[in-house]
Amino acid sequence: MREHEADTEGGSTEEALEGARNMARRLALLHMAYARTLVDALGEEAGRALIERAVRAYGERIGERTRQRVEALGLEPTPANFGAGADLPRALFPAETVEVEGEVRSRSQGCVLYDVWREYGEEELGALYCLVDPAKMEGYDPGWTMVHTRRLPLGDACCEMAVRPTGPRGADTP
Repeated sequence: MREHEADTEGGSTEEALEGARNMARRLALLHMAYARTLVDALGEEAGRALIERAVRAYGERIGERTRQRVEALGLEPTPANFGAGADLPRALFPAETVEVEGEVRSRSQGCVLYDVWREYGEEELGALYCLVDPAKMEGYDPGWTMVHTRRLPLGDACCEMAVRPTGPRGADTP
């Protein structure tokens, strides 16, 4: 068997990766289509508010499922263990850990979702999808959030996120 082939279903790893890319592109198109429809039907302010509400509810559910996966692994649901329960393929959403002004952040140079929104000139509406990140961290543990310090859809050169407490933390809190 060649190195790039999977031993199940007769497909290759590259075929599986391309299938995942296609699903991500479809998700980007779905978000863009419903976001544009809501804004056009309800107006900018009401449409955006409803989109934000839907994306937050979606993100919270992702966070809850991530917590369940982390706990099923026998791990404590801490911010440090969040990645152990993540369900996104790293090959599609590659990120590096960087330190900025003493804070650990995750940085990504590209995003398959952003590429679709840019193709259609819908970067601003697409950027509302990014609200999934703080919502999923808060769904995982309400004591923490994920803050975007930079975002491709808003004109930054990369996406960058930091995990921060949602309120004051005690000295014994991670």
